[in-house]
Amino acid sequence: MHKVLDRINTLKDLKDLSRNELVQLCEEIRQQMLLRLSVTGGHVGSNLAIIETTVALHFIFDSPVDKIIFDVSHQCYTHKLLTGRKAAYTDPARFFSVSGFTDPAESEHDIFSIGHTSTAISLACGLAKGRDVKGETYNVIALVGDGALSGGEAFEGLNNAAALGSNIILIINDNNMSIAENHGGLYQNLRLLRETDGKAECNLFRALGFDYSFVRDGNNFNEIVDALEKFKDTNHPVVIHMCTVKGKGYRFAETDKENWHYMEPFDIATGKLQHESISVETYETLTAAYLANKMGTDPSIIAITAGTPKVLGFEKDLREQFPKQFVDVGIAEGHAVAMISGIAKAGGKPVFGVSSSFLQRTYDQLSSDLALNHSSAVILVFFAGIGWGSQTHMGVFDVSFAANIPNIIYLAPTCKEEYFSMLEWGLNQMEHPVIIRVPGVEAVSRDVALLSEYSYPAKYEMVEHGTTVAILALGSFFGLGERVRGQLSAEHGIHATLINPRYASALDQTMLNALPEYGHQLIVTLEDGVMDGGFGEKVARFYGTSYVKVLNFGAKKEFVNHVTAEEQYFRYHLTPEQIVSDILKEMKK
Repeated sequence: MHKVLDRINTLKDLKDLSRNELVQLCEEIRQQMLLRLSVTGGHVGSNLAIIETTVALHFIFDSPVDKIIFDVSHQCYTHKLLTGRKAAYTDPARFFSVSGFTDPAESEHDIFSIGHTSTAISLACGLAKGRDVKGETYNVIALVGDGALSGGEAFEGLNNAAALGSNIILIINDNNMSIAENHGGLYQNLRLLRETDGKAECNLFRALGFDYSFVRDGNNFNEIVDALEKFKDTNHPVVIHMCTVKGKGYRFAETDKENWHYMEPFDIATGKLQHESISVETYETLTAAYLANKMGTDPSIIAITAGTPKVLGFEKDLREQFPKQFVDVGIAEGHAVAMISGIAKAGGKPVFGVSSSFLQRTYDQLSSDLALNHSSAVILVFFAGIGWGSQTHMGVFDVSFAANIPNIIYLAPTCKEEYFSMLEWGLNQMEHPVIIRVPGVEAVSRDVALLSEYSYPAKYEMVEHGTTVAILALGSFFGLGERVRGQLSAEHGIHATLINPRYASALDQTMLNALPEYGHQLIVTLEDGVMDGGFGEKVARFYGTSYVKVLNFGAKKEFVNHVTAEEQYFRYHLTPEQIVSDILKEMKK
């Protein structure tokens, strides 16, 4: 039984509490949050750190009239609990009823759908400007932390917020961490400010023009309330710099901050995962081993990450082993792409590892800084394809935007053998930017006909020869193509041709021209991404007005929020049975 939390159902209930009761509420929320996280998994460290701040924000300000924006918003769990979604954090039957990020579809207290970092200050500037031109007077508050200040948009937002000349309150949640450790000169200044209780003459925020306030203990509820009360209804830009402890109140998360940034379901008493993971080869661990071996003999190879080193499999010991050849630029993907272009021009061999959903933050740099300059850098795109997760973290758009940029060779391997063949070639060629779409998480093997080089013109792999129907199964969907071909043969006597296209960015025109000559009347494309602007559309355009028909299979262009991959496959007609059925219908026409 929670003495205080049980009484909180609306924000009005919160405002009726005494300071002592509010402190007690914070501790009860922390224990309840830990209980829920142990069942659901989620962003543990950042949410445990920000409980007192969130309770204080809602105690002092009047949401949704006052606007509170959470940068990245992965630290919004307490906010959701206090704003009408308490059952999602206290009732086990409803633990999975809300997303892990702010979502206006859930509540009027969630101003934006946010899942990418460094955006909150810019969004807050826009809200404040819109408020000012309408002559309104509410508060605009942006809560920024977990390395978000390393992103370029955060700097742009700071620059404009400082000159706004009206109410905007930026709370810098300084837990001395990003996802991993912080990197960059900005964090040296934050460290100096922490060490001097905010009194150092060198102060980035004051230099920009902000009124500045320092909170030594950002997990002390009363200190936070005092700072917020001072600046409520302010008429000028303010930065409140507060120091919090990532993982506050849970010893495992406090001790191992990097691994507890996000954690699968765990046992509270031991900190161990609820379900022991089966030891399998993953592309992350294999990539780390491959790069470490190469870096040991070739000092020109440089591994780059944008705040997510484990995407490349680089645990802390490996990062320390190669201090000059491993670079974490902070959560700044656009900068990373421009930087690898510069490294390549200087004769280095950069490899940038990035999640598919974060690659979209780099579009201008991919086009203007990398491709336009023919810089021979390698980008490895992880976690691409249809999957379960937030609408802000979808991995289905990368091919449609990146594979259509001139000069970029976008490769889609089907297995680990092909993946490392492409990576080896990409590191040693000097003519093109190369992007490789990592084919899943768990590494799979295949007896594949490897190429020694993957430059243009594209050359596809003819895996199985057949007639009438040709299946072009791209990258991670090659296995789906095998299953479709198997069903067509076993159940309908149709022996289809199966092709591994290898390239998401180019067509093997020689092979495509030959297919009709050998009796193929129906071409089927399978791709693990959106069809609009994707691989299949290129094939359909190639055949144009000829008698050859083309069926494209892939994801629909839409935002999908926490829908299982299986449900999406069914929705998009991506089960083998549905694909076979659609092929048979087309053949009857």
